[in-house]
Amino acid sequence: MVFSNKYRVIQFLRFCTVGLGNTAVDFTAFFLLTLGGVPYLLAQALSYSAGIVNSYFFNRRWTFRVTHKANVLEAANFVVVNVFSLLVASVLLAVLHDSYHLNLWFCKFVATGAGIVVNFAGSRLWVFAENQKARGEVS
Repeated sequence: MVFSNKYRVIQFLRFCTVGLGNTAVDFTAFFLLTLGGVPYLLAQALSYSAGIVNSYFFNRRWTFRVTHKANVLEAANFVVVNVFSLLVASVLLAVLHDSYHLNLWFCKFVATGAGIVVNFAGSRLWVFAENQKARGEVS
């Protein structure tokens, strides 16, 4: 279970704190791009991508407390998890907005929440799992 102990809850809260900064960048870029006439799905991809590098470094160091030197495989895995999170969020955004005709900003908030859950699970259980296994934090 992802939240079965106090440390995991703290870890998730740290992940969310890092995510707040990335989300601020995401929403600001999304807002500016869509106001500038960029199609919303392209704006979604561009705005989401803006926070990936920052997210990698802060989550690696602070959230998941990785101590070994960064490597290409770990960074690539992080990108894969983020691309998958982006895909999940984008599909949900499109379905809610295009199929159900809900307010775009409401859809963006819902899609972002889903992306956060997918991203945390992927980061914790796959990208940074080896470091946590070494410390006995992942079962």
